[in-house]
Amino acid sequence: MGLGVTFFLGAASESRYRLYVMNGLLTQPPPIGVQPPYVVGAVNWRGMGTLYLKEVRRFLKVHFQTISAPVATTLLFLAVFALALGRNATVAGGVPYLEFLGPGLIMMAMMQNAFANTSSSIIISKVQGNIVDVLMPPLGPVELTAGFALGGVTRGLLVGLAVGVPLVFIVNLHVANLGLVVFYAVNASLMLSLLGLVGGIWADKFDHIAAVTNFIVTPLSFLSGTFYSIDRLPPVAQTFAQANPFFHLIDGFRQGFTGHADGNPWGGLAVVSAANLGPLALAYLMFRKGYKLKA
Repeated sequence: MGLGVTFFLGAASESRYRLYVMNGLLTQPPPIGVQPPYVVGAVNWRGMGTLYLKEVRRFLKVHFQTISAPVATTLLFLAVFALALGRNATVAGGVPYLEFLGPGLIMMAMMQNAFANTSSSIIISKVQGNIVDVLMPPLGPVELTAGFALGGVTRGLLVGLAVGVPLVFIVNLHVANLGLVVFYAVNASLMLSLLGLVGGIWADKFDHIAAVTNFIVTPLSFLSGTFYSIDRLPPVAQTFAQANPFFHLIDGFRQGFTGHADGNPWGGLAVVSAANLGPLALAYLMFRKGYKLKA
């Protein structure tokens, strides 16, 4: 049997070889030039890595839109506020306003682009009908969630870096606590990436995901202390502001640069860590159930 199979496989394809291995008909080494079959373990690391690279290459192919455009938008925001309020204005803690504003703008750009990456990837695949190309391979809910989410995190961090480099020279930013900067940058990108993933799976058309962006993500970003210190708000409004996870993301990230925080630093760490668990679990369950993904 082995000799006959070997002769039959003389110029056979790799797929045919794998078929014979799976059926137990072939136990000897593979023919020259044929790779042995890849065995998928508890986690399909190769598949997850391939999905991640696909997501990264997808936004890098249009880097002018996905990386350069947010930089231009952020610099316009900075220019408008600098002209309106002047470079010598200060906020709570005696921090110059532009040094206060810079980290908030960086964080807002990271969050918006991390959300846009996963939400657009999923909704475009659903509308075009090629979502099946992701669902057919041996990828479980863990690999799908991680692959898409990490792609959004990568875009968020790249945008943050691209925005931060020119701001360092314009605003004279300096890092007071690198650990806080990294922690909040990664967690903010992860949170919005997961929210974009959930929104993309839920949405049936582009209008739905646009509604999530316009009525949830953008208001929470603008009302989170990006452009102002919440110390200026009435006590009741401050309570509502501190219930917004976006506030803790921006406030903690800003503290990493200025050393000053409007909220409780330790409370922010706890809120941000806990806030990521909800969308993570929801995205996992959506992929596991095939919610709005399988016909």
